[in-house]
Amino acid sequence: MSDETTVRANAPSSSRTPPAGASDNGQARDPSERETPGREERRLGTLLYGTFDPGSRHVRILLAEKRIDHRPVLEKAWERRPEFLRHSPDGSLPVLIEKGHPAIGSAVAIGEYLEERFPEPAFLPASAADRAEVRRLVQWFLVKCTHEVTRLVVSEKFLKRFLKLGEPDSRSIRAAHRNLKTHLAYIAHLVERRHYLAGRHVSLADVAAAANLSVLDYFGDIDWSAHPLVKDWYMRMKSRRGVRSVLAERVAGLQPPRHYDRPDF
Repeated sequence: MSDETTVRANAPSSSRTPPAGASDNGQARDPSERETPGREERRLGTLLYGTFDPGSRHVRILLAEKRIDHRPVLEKAWERRPEFLRHSPDGSLPVLIEKGHPAIGSAVAIGEYLEERFPEPAFLPASAADRAEVRRLVQWFLVKCTHEVTRLVVSEKFLKRFLKLGEPDSRSIRAAHRNLKTHLAYIAHLVERRHYLAGRHVSLADVAAAANLSVLDYFGDIDWSAHPLVKDWYMRMKSRRGVRSVLAERVAGLQPPRHYDRPDF
């Protein structure tokens, strides 16, 4: 059977609501940091997710950022449960299950669904061109980076150990590290010019990239001293409630580096 927990989002502690787009001191702020109205309606069904799956972390970060109550279920995809395969015939995660609706697979699709159904706080910009750029980068990190880097590291350092499939393949790990340098250089290039990956404000693109780096950093695969621009951006992302929610997760017998959940590492 799958492990189950229930997430309950806390109501905002302050009774004073600032104007839309303004911080407490009246200055313009990131649209994703605005208060979220209609708390009583911000509920979803069940999310099947994987521990070190970047797509699952992408969705879980968004759910926490948007303060959406839901029922998370840790799914061990390799067990191929019939009920899981009924909702996800290709055996992929994450999967969002809501009563009376078809199951939604694919982190990209779920992220778009959340953004349309719960548009505040916003993780897509206003213009069509800017939205297209965000979607391009989401694809880059949730598909390309996951395939070229994260999946290799998780397979060699976690799944082989957990499923007793033998020793890690050093060639696969070296290949992942070579590819990782390219992705980190790309993040540095983007944030140097834009502040966040797709513009001045955080977006789905930043969530997708942070989801991958949070997995890789758990295994100590990132030399942060060699990538100061990426480190600065990731420190900002680690300060957000959504990213903090996934950084709190631990796997028995496999501890992350001491800096893993510290924003000021």
